[in-house]
Amino acid sequence: MTAAIRPRGLLLSLIAAGLLAVGGCAALGLRHPATAPHPLPTIDRPSPTPKASARPDGSSLSDEQAQAALITESDLGAPWTATRGAATWRDGLLKAATTAGECQRLLDALYSDELLGGPARAAVGLDDADTDAQLRYQIGARRPVDVDAALSWLRTMPVQCARFTATTETGMEEDVQVVDAPLPEVGDARQGLRISIATMTSDGDEYLLTMDLAAVRVGDDSFALTNAGLGDVRNEATQAAVQIGALRLTDIRKQGRAQV
Repeated sequence: MTAAIRPRGLLLSLIAAGLLAVGGCAALGLRHPATAPHPLPTIDRPSPTPKASARPDGSSLSDEQAQAALITESDLGAPWTATRGAATWRDGLLKAATTAGECQRLLDALYSDELLGGPARAAVGLDDADTDAQLRYQIGARRPVDVDAALSWLRTMPVQCARFTATTETGMEEDVQVVDAPLPEVGDARQGLRISIATMTSDGDEYLLTMDLAAVRVGDDSFALTNAGLGDVRNEATQAAVQIGALRLTDIRKQGRAQV
């Protein structure tokens, strides 16, 4: 199976495979993913609590501080821009089923963006205008012990789910591979994965979704991100986002303690 991926060709194939309504094509740009509803809070959501306070998850950060800890397009620089919505491949390729043990849990976490096992406190999406890759970055909302448990589970994925098959809702069979991915030595605990999902449409067109995944705990707080696309997924952007994210979260945490 080859990895000759062209987003515009994918749209036509997704339409043929029933993954995208023809009427939705008018809203699609050539260099950005199509918009779609997404359940996570975004950076634009107003904060109801301006002051730091104790939280059930152990964090001392207010919601305002959690949003301030998010990375932005200016952190990564060109060609990254604010997202125009969830990519079409999210429903088309990540919404899939498998009978391979814990691998279904991994697929569900990737599709829901709940990499650390629960909804995020704040999240932001960024698009690479050159490659159509999409980066999703979120601040976690779980206790450190639960984050460590999620990280421990993610560390088992390159063994338990090194390679498995899954089937999309439209019947396309996927070949999924999972390997460890190195991350900068930041935070108190971390795990990175590189995931590839290869599939073929009924017309014989082959596609490959590549996804970098990173999850990091910094003290009582945590963040996770995915950097994924059908074309070139630049690992240096993943590394930079992890490095910047950890530094920013550390700085925001220091500010929070100073305000207590």
